Amino acid sequence: MNRLFSICILTLITVFACNSKTEVSKSEPPNVIIILVDDAGYVDFGFMGSQDLQTPNIDSLAKSGVTFTDAHVSATVCAPSRAGLITGKYQQRFGFEANGTGGIGLSDNVVTIADVFKANGYKTYAIGKWHLGSDKTDHPNQRGFDEFYGFLAGSRSYFPLDNPSIDEMLQHNGERVVFEGYMTDVLGKQSVTYIEESGDKPFFMYLAYNAVHTPMHAKAEDLEKFKNHPRKELAAMTWSLDENIGKLLKVLEASGKRENTLIYFLSDNGGAHNNQSSTGTLKGWKGNKFEGGHRVPFIVSWPKMIKGNQKFEGLTSSLDIFTTSLSAAEINKPKTLKLDGENLLPYLRGEKKSNPHETLFWRKLDESAVRMGDSKLIQLKGYGSVLYNLSSDLGETNDLSLIYNNKLQELKLKYNNWESTLMAPLWDESKPWMDVTYHIHKQLMENKEPEYKDIWSLAFKNRKQD
Repeated sequence: MNRLFSICILTLITVFACNSKTEVSKSEPPNVIIILVDDAGYVDFGFMGSQDLQTPNIDSLAKSGVTFTDAHVSATVCAPSRAGLITGKYQQRFGFEANGTGGIGLSDNVVTIADVFKANGYKTYAIGKWHLGSDKTDHPNQRGFDEFYGFLAGSRSYFPLDNPSIDEMLQHNGERVVFEGYMTDVLGKQSVTYIEESGDKPFFMYLAYNAVHTPMHAKAEDLEKFKNHPRKELAAMTWSLDENIGKLLKVLEASGKRENTLIYFLSDNGGAHNNQSSTGTLKGWKGNKFEGGHRVPFIVSWPKMIKGNQKFEGLTSSLDIFTTSLSAAEINKPKTLKLDGENLLPYLRGEKKSNPHETLFWRKLDESAVRMGDSKLIQLKGYGSVLYNLSSDLGETNDLSLIYNNKLQELKLKYNNWESTLMAPLWDESKPWMDVTYHIHKQLMENKEPEYKDIWSLAFKNRKQD
């Protein structure tokens, strides 16, 4: 009788222990990784339809999660797009509107996603390109990151520099790192190292590769692999990027962390005109308000909580990453923190069926745009506006502004109401760049090929005229 009683008690203890383990497992906070690539073309990955660029590991990541077909960033150039992503709010709300950092960078009073995760017990890592300011107060270590392994500038050589500037040097928490090899490999190796060192503590990683931004540098062996490719340099750079993302996924699997790691993959803006990228059927490219400038490839993968092999067609923004990540980690948003993003999890689980956003907005100095449903308005200060219906005209060639005046006025009112909540930009861009951007928008609004696409081609044109 005593033996039977002991067995019953032991059984109850075992069941209770198993149940307790299950409950702990369910509440275990996820790791969060944002993989941000630079100037990638909309269709330059296998999962987005590329037939000539090889991206098996990124394609595998897409298969494990959800691929978004109508995802956008909050700016069409590097620095303000990153400012929007890392703060979860339209960057114009704190004056970070033009490209570069204006010697100002992130406002001291804005909160980053790393600030919140660090305050809630996460180890926080930033790797790669920063481009959000060079002052001491803008350094990643002052903006919520325990560790920073990267560089402050917007671009640099992929190979070692003899005497790099403070902004261009590879650094670890402010101290220069002298490296050998290829930058994409160096950053990829560090991402693996941080995961291996994280132990049992949950981590947040902002992994911001500078690939495939210019200069078009690639390793000799990769260039040889793609020697007959029409986009040889881009193919080689993309291959290296994919290899290193594969190494990241492999170490997550080996450490048992992959299932409970929420991974985002996206580009900071559309493909650039000078890095061999392709935006497919989308009009425009990096730097302008047409779809090719701000519609980006976007993946969300979290095997433990989100079913894989999905496509999501709802209107989505990079601003959603902050809000979604807080929800995933069950972190309460500070009451004083106002975010512009939406929580994507209910949409990805099928609990909500509508669009995460009714409207999205863009503004950089003289150029602006608003998207509402399938309608999109693009405005050029001092010139005019165009109206498109993206459901029937994704290539933005058929201006409907003269036909649907009521819709035009509705979108203008939406935009004006949004703009009234913003502050003036704290810096602008040089006159040559503003002239180039203005010219490009005007020509594209008229369905014409721009005569020049950067300040160098503008200078060449001016010299010929002289």
